[in-house]
Amino acid sequence: MDRYVFEDRLAAGRRLGIEVSTIQLINPVVLGLPRGGVPVAAMVAEAIKAPLDVIVVRKLGVPSQPELAMGAIGENGAHVLNHDVIRASQVSEQALQSVESRERNELDRRLRVIRSVHPRESVVRCAAVIVDDGIATGATMRAAIGVARAGGAATVIVATPVAPPDVVADLRLEADMVICLEQPHPFWSVGTWYRRFDAVSDAEVANVLCSYRRPAG
Repeated sequence: MDRYVFEDRLAAGRRLGIEVSTIQLINPVVLGLPRGGVPVAAMVAEAIKAPLDVIVVRKLGVPSQPELAMGAIGENGAHVLNHDVIRASQVSEQALQSVESRERNELDRRLRVIRSVHPRESVVRCAAVIVDDGIATGATMRAAIGVARAGGAATVIVATPVAPPDVVADLRLEADMVICLEQPHPFWSVGTWYRRFDAVSDAEVANVLCSYRRPAG
């Protein structure tokens, strides 16, 4: 049996957009998580005829296992730590600060690139629909939720094609709503569920943002 659920990010975004469009949202703004979440978010924004923007966040990976998130940082000083992972991985305070400093520099670099071509969309009194191409641990999404709330969003909706059931349950405690098309167990990784899961570049993110035109209606 074919284990792939989604052909690629655009196909996943179209499916997700159909699901999101069934919900009554007041003043929605769709916010993709760069990089991979942005193509998915564009499809969602098109489906619900909403503005498209990004929330820039960076995962803080365990030094010995970078794919394992021990936390995340985001715009406007958003900061989330997973103390269980930090303890289990025996990450020192010095190592944590080193990782955070490196990722903060990368976050600032991405912000400069993106905001040079696409001004920030206000989310004040809006329904912020935060989209990623998949969620593994939830650390970066929790940071993104914090950014949206700090920006004045009236409601925060998390929308993703795929995530583990336990992570979805945890995020429902922090967001006003979580929309997740598939919740496989065991989960493995986000890319496991896509036939094509190529890396998305900064240039592709900028192109998606610059070429997006909000549908009339």
